[in-house]
Amino acid sequence: MWLRVSCNLVFEIEIPTPFILMLRPRSGAQQWIEHDEFKITPNTPITEFTDDYGNLCQRILAPAGQLSIYTTADVETSEVSDLDFGAPFVEIQNLPNDLLCYLLPSRYCESDRFNDLATSITANYLPGFNQVSAIEDWLRNTISFIPGSTAYPISATEVYNKQCGVCRDLAHLGIALCRSLSIPARMVVGYLHELKPMDMHAWFEAYVGGRWYTFDATQNGPKGGYVAIGYGLDAADVAVFNQFGPAVYPIHQEFKVERIKC
Repeated sequence: MWLRVSCNLVFEIEIPTPFILMLRPRSGAQQWIEHDEFKITPNTPITEFTDDYGNLCQRILAPAGQLSIYTTADVETSEVSDLDFGAPFVEIQNLPNDLLCYLLPSRYCESDRFNDLATSITANYLPGFNQVSAIEDWLRNTISFIPGSTAYPISATEVYNKQCGVCRDLAHLGIALCRSLSIPARMVVGYLHELKPMDMHAWFEAYVGGRWYTFDATQNGPKGGYVAIGYGLDAADVAVFNQFGPAVYPIHQEFKVERIKC
């Protein structure tokens, strides 16, 4: 399916403020970027770099006054997320070097605290994809997805204790459970077609059977229409913007996803 995604952020800047943005999707195994645009008003010098996870990031020094950031992209992505029950667990010694970081505890995914729970959830499931699918089902049936229930990132432990959270929070717990079983897992942020209410979305991917698969406990079963713009260990790595200095918040933000062709 072909989607047109867009993001419009407007800030009121009091003093010159450095920003690091993560708003441009990149082509990869599960999506193809045919065309994209990136506009900043007023015209501001931009430096782009690729971070440690392969994300496209933009650096700007925003001048005082109103700042508008608009991005759009036409993306080909999957109609339905891939399922591969039986895809095997990949033994640690056979993992690519750049995936080893996705096995370790991180700021919001304390995987060293969840082995007993993960083992209980996945008992009698085949190692690999089937285990992650069991974790996804457990999250969907156990942790309440409540949009707007947390305004800032919370850790997997906090999510488990609260038994509710936003998409980002459920992803944190899913990642921690996977890593506790030595399955590489990473946070993804981006767009989702027909998400309600429309906003930036977060889900997680797990590496089994020699590739990454999408898992999203906030949705009822597999679906397509995902457009990733950032990957990382957890939410600390995938903020669509980071600013430095006095706190700045959008005075307007709008995200859109529309289907443009089959």
